[in-house]
Amino acid sequence: MNILIADKFPKHWTDVLAKEGHRITSDPSLDENTLTGAIADNEILIVRSTKVPAAVIDAGKNLKLIIRAGAGTNTIDVKHAAEKAVAVCNCPGTNSIAVAELAMGLILALDRRIYHNTKDLREGKWNKSEYGKAKGLFGRTLGIIGLGHIGKEVAKRAAAFGMKIVAYDPNGKAEEFRAAGITPEPDIYALAKVCDVITVHIPETPQTKGLFNKTFFDQMKDGAIFINAARGGLVVAKDLADAVKNKGIKAGLDVYETEPKATDTAFDYTPYAGAENLYGTHHIGASTDQAQDAVAECTVQIIDEYAKMGKFLHKVN
Repeated sequence: MNILIADKFPKHWTDVLAKEGHRITSDPSLDENTLTGAIADNEILIVRSTKVPAAVIDAGKNLKLIIRAGAGTNTIDVKHAAEKAVAVCNCPGTNSIAVAELAMGLILALDRRIYHNTKDLREGKWNKSEYGKAKGLFGRTLGIIGLGHIGKEVAKRAAAFGMKIVAYDPNGKAEEFRAAGITPEPDIYALAKVCDVITVHIPETPQTKGLFNKTFFDQMKDGAIFINAARGGLVVAKDLADAVKNKGIKAGLDVYETEPKATDTAFDYTPYAGAENLYGTHHIGASTDQAQDAVAECTVQIIDEYAKMGKFLHKVN
């Protein structure tokens, strides 16, 4: 089969596909505009962060399968793909541990102000009296919004720190929460009121876009920590920046509403300019070697299942 890989993909697994007789074209520089001309006669398209709009799907005259080498599929026009009889599959759960590790890292970094500590030391400043002030995580309440694969991995790690865990997930069952030592909350606002730390792990949909806005941040405790390593569009940037500046909220972000392409070197940080207690990373939650290998292995499994059995593993449409 002709396979187009429009993002970075581990060479070892590309070699596996080639040895199985597939014809591989790999071009990580492709984007939603250039992808239209590159799709050609490929039957399978593999993407990570590259957007796949309707125009790309229409241009793929032989396209049968789009694989999101990751979990979320909001960058793909899944509905249009279904209308064109193109299957969309993903790799759920394969990068959950990596994202959970980053979420915990951001929580720790914010509580102990690790960035500020390091910055001052590099500038030759010693300020132990200031940086010795930290609340600590033991016994504090962590709220998890979205208790899927990633949320559950965060809960495991937070429990090891001795945190009390509450969660909100509209698809979750209260008895399952309690069996895992997690207290269910009826909605995100009730959760916000009782938590010292909140971490978000839900998909971006028309219903969840902008869900975390002034109304939500107003319900949070002063000085609480807010983490978003899910999707940038979930958060209204201006409202979060205001909460950081005026309410003492500490925020850790790995995702942003508008992000550069992977090959870009500049980023417009304007919405968060001056938000001193906002720590950011470069959308790297799933970017550990372990996670990328697991995602690639799952991608190869999806292709094998389709090529040998005509079945679509982890089909979302």
